[in-house]
Amino acid sequence: MSFLIIGAGISGLSLARKLAENNHKVVTIDQKDHIGGNCYDHFDSNGIDIHQYGTHIFHTENQGVWNFLSRFTQWYPYQHEVKALIDGQLVPIPFNFNSIEQLFPQKMAQSFIEALLNEFPFNKKVPILKLRESKNKDLQFLAEYVYEKVFLHYTVKQWGVKPEDLDPLVTGRLPVFVGRDNRYFQAKYQGIPLHGYTGMFEKMLNHPNIEVRLNTPFDKSMLKDFDHCFFTGAIDEFFDYQYGELPYRSLKFDFLTFDRPYFQSNSVVNYPCNYDFTRIGEYKYFLGTQSDSTVVSYEYPEPFVLGKNERYYPIINEENKALYSKYLALAEEQLKVTFLGRLGDYRYYDMDQAVARVLELTKSRGMV
Repeated sequence: MSFLIIGAGISGLSLARKLAENNHKVVTIDQKDHIGGNCYDHFDSNGIDIHQYGTHIFHTENQGVWNFLSRFTQWYPYQHEVKALIDGQLVPIPFNFNSIEQLFPQKMAQSFIEALLNEFPFNKKVPILKLRESKNKDLQFLAEYVYEKVFLHYTVKQWGVKPEDLDPLVTGRLPVFVGRDNRYFQAKYQGIPLHGYTGMFEKMLNHPNIEVRLNTPFDKSMLKDFDHCFFTGAIDEFFDYQYGELPYRSLKFDFLTFDRPYFQSNSVVNYPCNYDFTRIGEYKYFLGTQSDSTVVSYEYPEPFVLGKNERYYPIINEENKALYSKYLALAEEQLKVTFLGRLGDYRYYDMDQAVARVLELTKSRGMV
């Protein structure tokens, strides 16, 4: 069969490879001038891997996803740690025992740790909104502190709404960790592609059955030339916004180069309560690059405005899920088009989840 894939991000490229390996002809188009979507990266003159659309760290528990991507890259075994500026100190995030001991007097810290261990399993994550429901006075105090210092203001900056107005799938991403593991992710498989995400994607596209057309906007007249279309763009855009726009948050990045070996103590530092930016990423940490200068990005969340900036994060709440369901009903009437990906499914996907969606889709349709 001949397939048209709209979008050359991680969903579209993974799908193109799976289809091509099953002897289908695939044309992948993207209106951007590069492959990889928001995962696109490039190496600067100092050999630093610059993630053009903000820091991307691959992590997964899904061995099938890991094995699939590992065919196209060697991995640099990077374990991600994040710090946040809280009360003038840089402490590990997610908030954990080490954070507690760094910020509170010894006796208070010990009381908080004992209370956490009495109520929750060791080495587990507890969503901050769940911690706020505790009847223990020490945990109530700790929960309000973490909510205020780590969660509330960061969420308002990032999403433009209070945590209570977001789906639990979103608010659960910033938990309290009952233990001393400073890593941001505890997944079995973590890393950065040794030659960059773009290098991995280039190998993925290296197949005689795949054709890529960049700088190519989608037009519905293209559908007649293919047996089926997989659409990873915005589902509301496909249907000409007939029910209105699905809301997104966007990001603006200020990239700066400093003529010194390092700018900060680790790859990502969050600023929940200070400044208008949410975090600063320093890229040389990801592949352990050694150089006399360094590149960082200041990350400023902003509303998505059609024609002005990029869609980054779907704003998942009950109202927007109801709006998406209207578009989903239209999508189900499209016998020749399948929607997927972060924009097509209107879901916040980590990279591994986007690939898993592709692997499940091709398996369920007998394409593997």
